[in-house]
Formats: sequence, C-alpha cells, structure tokens
Amino acid sequence: MTHHPPSEHFEGKSVFEHLKEARSRGALAAAETHGTEMPGHIAAGADAAKEMSVAFLVLTAILIQTSLPFSQSFLILLLFSCGWLIWKTGRSSLLGWARLERLHRLIEEERWEIEHHRSQEREELTEMYRAKGFSGKLLEEVIDVLMADDNRLLKVMLEEELGLSLEVYEHPLKQSVGAAIGVFATAGFCLLGFSISPLGGTFSASIIILIIAATLAARMERNRRLTAVIWNVALGSFTMGVVYLLTKILLEKNTF
Repeated sequence: MTHHPPSEHFEGKSVFEHLKEARSRGALAAAETHGTEMPGHIAAGADAAKEMSVAFLVLTAILIQTSLPFSQSFLILLLFSCGWLIWKTGRSSLLGWARLERLHRLIEEERWEIEHHRSQEREELTEMYRAKGFSGKLLEEVIDVLMADDNRLLKVMLEEELGLSLEVYEHPLKQSVGAAIGVFATAGFCLLGFSISPLGGTFSASIIILIIAATLAARMERNRRLTAVIWNVALGSFTMGVVYLLTKILLEKNTF
C-alpha cells in the first residue's frame, strides 16, 4: 500500500494513519456510554429487562427473609418498579441524545473539512479506494464523481472514513420507549410470580425473562444464544444466592 507524506491537515500523520485514527473516533462516537450494547429500542428493552429481573431477584432475596407481611413486601416491589421505570426510561433517552450529539459533532467536523480541506479529503478518498482495489484511470474517475457532490461526499466520508451507518440510529425517545416496555413487562411478570410464590415464583419469572432477553440480545448481535443464556442465568442466580446468604447470616446475627 502506498503511503503519502504527511500534511498539515493530518497533523504530521500519513493519510493511512489519519484514516485509522478517524475510524477509531467513529467507533467511539457510535458506542453506547454504558458499554458496547447495540443501539435501538429492541436492544434497550432487552437490556432493561435483564437489569430489572436481576434487581427483582436481589430485592426479593432480602424481603423474603424479613418479617414484613406479604402486602408490604409487594408494595415495596411495586414502588421499586415505578422508580426503576422512571430511571431506565430517562437514562435510555439521555444516552441516546448523548450519542446523537457525538455523531452530529463528527458530521459537522467532517462537513467543515470538506469545505476547507478538499485536497486532503481527496487524498483520503484516494487512499481508501486504492485499498479497495481501484487503480489508474478508474480510481481517478471514481474520486472525481464522489468529489463532485458535497452531500454524497459527506455520506461517503462518514461511512468509509469513520465507519458510521447513519440509517441504523434511532431517535432517543423511541429507544427510551423500548427500555420502558422492557421494565414494565418484567415488573409485571415478576410481580405476578411473587404473588404466586415469593421465592419460587419470582425466581422462575426472573429466569424466564433473563432467557428471553439474553436470547434476543444475542440474536441481534449475532452471538451464540446458548452461551449468552447460560451466562446471564448463571450470573443472575449467583447474584441472588449471594445476597440471600448474606442477608440470612446478617439477620441471624441480629446485625440490623
């Protein structure tokens, strides 16, 4: 691969090094603040459902060992669900807006570069399409066509240089609705399980939710579904077990 000498626009880096750095910036902008989960309302709903089910397991593990009557325990779980619904819905929306803000900032930066550094943008395009196998007159013709339309050039640079696919990014409010549905459905199912049997019913309901949510998330990410299910169920069960044992030990020693 041919490496061009660095220019002022590239801050002392070669075109190839600049492209690698730009792709890293694009990946950072596209990532979720809380991790690398896939964006979108379905992914947000699955993530919210998993968190809610584990939270129910932990809270139930504590409540069933207290002397509180069933009605009070149920009320605590209901109030917790309401609070968690507000938190997850708002948080999902805020994360979506923050993500879009990072993307918009990159778009404006790239638009400015196209307007003020066209020769360097041409160098970048040439490097990228040479790496795709274009050469000679055909390479020049492709670059000339792309450089002739600023809007098309912007789209190409965002996708090819930064690795962004703008069509897959949903509105933050739609993503927050997905998270709200995930929390609401999980809370309703787990409360039903608690009504049937505080320990067994809640545990069964939470595990079912974990299986469904983990399967859905793994399918979207094209990961192994069975592995995802096993790890999520094992982690949720282990979490509940640890909290249950700690609560039991502390209550027996009259720590509280």
